[in-house]
Parts: sequence; structure tokens; C-alpha cells
Amino acid sequence: MPEGDAVYRTAARLRGALDGRTLTRSDFRVPQHATADLTGRAVLTTLSRGKHLLTRVEGGLTVHTHLRMDGSWLVTPAGRRTAPGDRVRLILANAEWQAVGVRLGMVDLVRTGDEARLVGHLGPDLLGADWDPDEAVRRLRAAPGRTIGEALLDQRNLAGIGTIFRAETLFLRGVWPWKKVGEIEDLDGLVALAQRLLDANKAHAGTVTTGDRRPANATWVYGRAGRPCRRCGTRISRGEMGMRPQERLILWCAGCQPR
Repeated sequence: MPEGDAVYRTAARLRGALDGRTLTRSDFRVPQHATADLTGRAVLTTLSRGKHLLTRVEGGLTVHTHLRMDGSWLVTPAGRRTAPGDRVRLILANAEWQAVGVRLGMVDLVRTGDEARLVGHLGPDLLGADWDPDEAVRRLRAAPGRTIGEALLDQRNLAGIGTIFRAETLFLRGVWPWKKVGEIEDLDGLVALAQRLLDANKAHAGTVTTGDRRPANATWVYGRAGRPCRRCGTRISRGEMGMRPQERLILWCAGCQPR
């Protein structure tokens, strides 16, 4: 699933193509909004909120989308065919550009004043103007018996982190993924590192946590199951935790993150 940094970049692409321009086409290919038509309305802006996208248009309406596992937004010159029709869930276009939502996991059209109904449950956004590390830590500490691996992926605690940045953050802090939240001495430092990692990756595609942008060297543990740890040589472990399939994968180094 795309994480907060990828969704942040997607919002920036949508802003560049749609902001301030009047829609000449709006095509909702989801049953609940099949008759909706935003043609003639100007797009005000698109914001990322954790892993959610909010595209605000004139008239007090917001298009809410979520990429889930396979979704993406393709931005191309207007009129260009970009994807098979059966994969397209939404098209927003103006005279110059078109944004095509492919395999979107969620598509909603709501009053802008009702956005909280869709994203109000989220914790502070790691890449948002509302980022508040103290509040994120407070929410994590509210369930001290929960494993840190599960707590970090709970978007109600802090919004935007996913399996990649969870694995990399815990490795760099030397924390075993199944350690209880209440047992972690420097939770503030862990949260601060997670935010720094996402912030450092928000401007470019691909995840880099080692400082080496070469694909084979970009991460410490994610994508390296069975390979030797870059620090201690222990083979990187791979396992599962949590209930939802997209959040089960966890990687760690038993040498650097001792139980």
C-alpha cells in the first residue's frame, strides 16, 4: 500500500494539473456517484491526509479518494488514453490536463464541511500541517499493552506510516516489533524518527532510509528478508503481525532488534 510520502507526492501532482482550472469533464465510475457531475466547477486544491486524498472543488464539495493496495492517479495531457476502461474509477479533466484514478480503493463525494466524517478519525499527519508529535505519542501511550508494530500502523495514532517505514523506523531504533508500547523508553524519539524518514522521502519516488539511493542499497531491512543485515550480518527475518493482509508483513534483524 502506498505510504504517506507517496500520497503526498500524488497530491502535489494533482495540484499541479487541476488547481485553479475549471473541470471540462468529471466521470465517476462507481455506483454511488455515477450520476455526479462536477463539470464547470473549478478545482480549489488537493490535500493529502495520511493515506487519503481530498480534492476540493467550487461549491463546497470534496472528492475523497484512497489508493488502498493497487490504486494510482495518472496525470497526462487532456484526452490521452492511459488505462483500460474497466480499471478506471474516476476522471477529472480540464482543457489542459486529465487526472485518471485507476483501481482506487475508495471514491467519495461529500460536502467539504463533512470531510471529518471520512478522515476525522485519523491521528496527526506525519507530513501535514497538523503534525503534533506530542499528540501522536499520547495516542500511542493510550494502549500500553499493544505491540509497537501494530500501534504504528494504526492510522488513528499517527497518519501516513505503513509497512516500509514501520520496519525501517523500528530497525533504526533497535526495537523488536512485538515489544509493548509501554515498555519503550524513548517513544518520543521513535515517533520523531518516523516523521523524519517520511519527510526525507516526500520529494522523490522510491524509499531511501540508508542514505544510498541505489535501489539495492536503499533500505536497511525492508525487501531484504533472508539477506545479511548491513550492520551485524544476521539474516533479516520476515514474519506477520496484525489482522489485515496489507499490514501483516514485518521485517526485522534479530541481532540489532533483540527480543
